[in-house]
Amino acid sequence: MARIAGIDLPRGKHINIALTYIYGIGNPRAARILDQAKVEPMKKVQDLGEDEVNRIRQVIESEGLVEGDLRKEVSMNINRLLSRISSSPESPGKRTAYAYQCPYQKRSAQRHGGGEEEDCDKDIKSASTF
Repeated sequence: MARIAGIDLPRGKHINIALTYIYGIGNPRAARILDQAKVEPMKKVQDLGEDEVNRIRQVIESEGLVEGDLRKEVSMNINRLLSRISSSPESPGKRTAYAYQCPYQKRSAQRHGGGEEEDCDKDIKSASTF
């Protein structure tokens, strides 16, 4: 079984598909890796020799980040961007959920001939009973 970048590649799959099991490698990158390593893309993983696996491993290591290192970098980028959002001058510093805002003004009971005040909360309660 071929193990590349900490991932055991499925034995029954073609190598061009099996490489996509590694986080950060899609179909175009897998084709480019196999071209540089001079390995036939339609060869099954179980039919690969040790020298072919080593060539693929070297190309992947030289090309850039995959698996754990790539996940770590993506996570750090997300955290960096989120910290910019929360510390931007437009935001008050912490996120608050928007409360329901009634589009109507409260009307007094006297104005409408007695009874109780009209309220959006009553509209919300009646709307939720459907």
